[in-house]
Amino acid sequence: MVTISIIIVNWESKDLLRKCLRSLEQYEPSRDHEIIVVDSGSFDGCGDMLSHEFGYVRFIQSQENVGFGMANNIGVRHARGSVLVLLNPDTELLQPTIAPLVACLKQLPLAGILGCKLLNSDRSLQVTCVQPFPTISNQVFDSASMQRRFPRMPLWTSAITYDNESGPVAVEAVIGACMVMKKECFESIGGFSADYFMYAEDIDLCYETRRIGLLTYYAPHVQLIHHGGGSTKTAKTGHSRFSSVLMRQSVMRMMQRRRGLLYALGYRMAMIVVAATRLTVLLAWLPAAAARHRLPAWRTSVAKWVAILRWGLGMENWVGQRQPIARQSSAARST
Repeated sequence: MVTISIIIVNWESKDLLRKCLRSLEQYEPSRDHEIIVVDSGSFDGCGDMLSHEFGYVRFIQSQENVGFGMANNIGVRHARGSVLVLLNPDTELLQPTIAPLVACLKQLPLAGILGCKLLNSDRSLQVTCVQPFPTISNQVFDSASMQRRFPRMPLWTSAITYDNESGPVAVEAVIGACMVMKKECFESIGGFSADYFMYAEDIDLCYETRRIGLLTYYAPHVQLIHHGGGSTKTAKTGHSRFSSVLMRQSVMRMMQRRRGLLYALGYRMAMIVVAATRLTVLLAWLPAAAARHRLPAWRTSVAKWVAILRWGLGMENWVGQRQPIARQSSAARST
């Protein structure tokens, strides 16, 4: 009898998906769960791979790239379990993970969503697996270097804040790489919003969960690897620009939904100032970057902040249009 539905959205991640499923076989051998894989229009051959190597997995082929949230919604519509586990294909279990998380969820009467500790590929803590709801202030001061220097500032609550906890703690949001929730909760809030193609849909889902009187919990005592959350140092420049712009567009959309148009416009203006400031600092740092042989990283940073500045000034016209975003997503993933 199926009680748990594990839903994985694939987008050109066939090899990582195979690794994820192998780890599930190793650490979650129970047959009280089903696994549903939704391919969001990538047609990367994962369907054939699943039929040959994982015949028990239910496969759903979306004919177009509908985005992370909508693809998960498709999977949930086919789910038979009362508990949902939304899992990224680039995750890998290191120990029994699903069973402890489901048991933890059932012990917390006000829990709507439960997330666990995520590790980068090198086993370091992925600090962004816990996040605050976005505000202008925490987005303006969102800086990896500042978070490393002042990790416990309330402004950017992250997983580091709870590294001494031995049990689940209530947080504002966890990211969608691994989310456990009751199916009735997911359905009562209407699932992921269609307002997002990529980014912020998981944070918005946590916001909706709180709105109906339930909480989001982080379980630091349960962990798995999230390969996709590793260092961005190896990211392609084009993909970095695309991701940076779309992430800010999604954050602005969430702010508009939750705080109103004026607040969202204030965020956009703040990002213009931040981008201009970052570019000024980067230009001043050019001689030092050249002397230290850091020019590739310098160029990547400049390209990123130029793209954000262009977005703030309304010059990235493709943002907000679903089909152009899908095409850019395809191009970014293929580089």
